[in-house]
Amino acid sequence: MSTTHPYDRGLVEVADDVFAYLQPDGTWGWSNAGLVVGADEAALVDTLFDLPLTRDMLDTMAPMTSASPISKVLNTHANGDHCYGNQLVAGPGVDFVASAATADELDDVPASTLGAMVAGYTEGALGDFVQKAFGPFDFSGIEVPPATITFTGSLELDAGGRTIELVEVGPAHTAGDILAWLPEERVLFGGDILFIGGTPIMWAGPVGNWIKACDLIAELDPTVIVPGHGPLTDLAGVRDLRDYLAMVQEMTVAHHAAGADVTTATREIDLTINGSKFAGWTDRERIWVTVHAIWRELEPDSKTHNVVDLFQMMAEDFAQRDST
Repeated sequence: MSTTHPYDRGLVEVADDVFAYLQPDGTWGWSNAGLVVGADEAALVDTLFDLPLTRDMLDTMAPMTSASPISKVLNTHANGDHCYGNQLVAGPGVDFVASAATADELDDVPASTLGAMVAGYTEGALGDFVQKAFGPFDFSGIEVPPATITFTGSLELDAGGRTIELVEVGPAHTAGDILAWLPEERVLFGGDILFIGGTPIMWAGPVGNWIKACDLIAELDPTVIVPGHGPLTDLAGVRDLRDYLAMVQEMTVAHHAAGADVTTATREIDLTINGSKFAGWTDRERIWVTVHAIWRELEPDSKTHNVVDLFQMMAEDFAQRDST
């Protein structure tokens, strides 16, 4: 992890007129964003999980954006903690940029669904977990505008003389993950391809794409890396994440080949992680989602668990850890 900048809430200048907006502690919903300020316009990389948080962020950015208004919002993927605040930037001359796959996913989990989960799940292990993960956020009044610029593969943008290269690396964490790379400043915004100090969660897969994305970041050799969650990092943080994914993939394949069921495999893999360098990462319950995603690769015709089932598994895991 980078020791150059403290991991405090708010705006950090990571290169000349390039900023990260950080939200400790980086766990469920506490995501990062970014701002690239050009001569007469700026690009915003992601918004936050609700309108009050996004409004606070935009107010903090106002000294920079008053002279260089935000003209582009770049969404790294469709999870709500990276796009639910988009409407606060909407207006004439503002484009919302996303991969085509992300644009298709924007309506899959509306904020009202999460609001209903918080209101409806209040008891038992699942209720406790839902309140921990989503209870701190206000999901009212959110309507995510559609993307106005979409692409597949890659896209180069100009923001007031600043070059931003968008590279599609999904499906991985979600269907349409992208990286935002500033080649002149050597700053990379990784979205949720990068969880630093926290356990990644793979909703989509395949895991091989996520590992390739880590390899691509290493090839770019950025000076500063802004993850989707967690503190600023360098290539050491990327290597740790890659090692985690490769370890989980290898062990899942081995348990599958030995004839284990997915529940047994997940528990055994978690025991191994508990004795590894990843033991101190937050949100270890996410292993259940990632192993199930890899299992689907190995058995495409196997039962697909719905999101509530997966949250129940994570909730029971979290409750067990919390009681020990």
